[in-house]
Amino acid sequence: MDIVVIVMIVLGLFFYFAGSVGVIRFPDFYSRLHPAGMMDSMGLLLVMGGLAIHVATGVATGDPKIIESNDILSAVKIVLIVVFVYITSPTATHAIVDAGVRAGLGPWTKKKSEDSDGKRMD
Repeated sequence: MDIVVIVMIVLGLFFYFAGSVGVIRFPDFYSRLHPAGMMDSMGLLLVMGGLAIHVATGVATGDPKIIESNDILSAVKIVLIVVFVYITSPTATHAIVDAGVRAGLGPWTKKKSEDSDGKRMD
């Protein structure tokens, strides 16, 4: 079970890292929200899922053969945190996009420096 927990946490950290790189690399406000949302949802699901499995199996208390009710209760709380974030994250992302549209923020477009004849269009 420890291998499953480690794999889930490492994959979650990979999603956090990839989302962070995407937020830095993407050119405009709207395209940066996509990796931020993916980082928030998939990274959190994997890291918190691994943590919930770790806590629920009793490994956190030191004896994996004894599962206490506190362990299960803590795992349920972790799952509820994940559910809460899955409900609020898309709503917050939509509200942020709506605020950008209302502020008049347009999407990024690539500027053409040369036309088809090879002449500069400045």
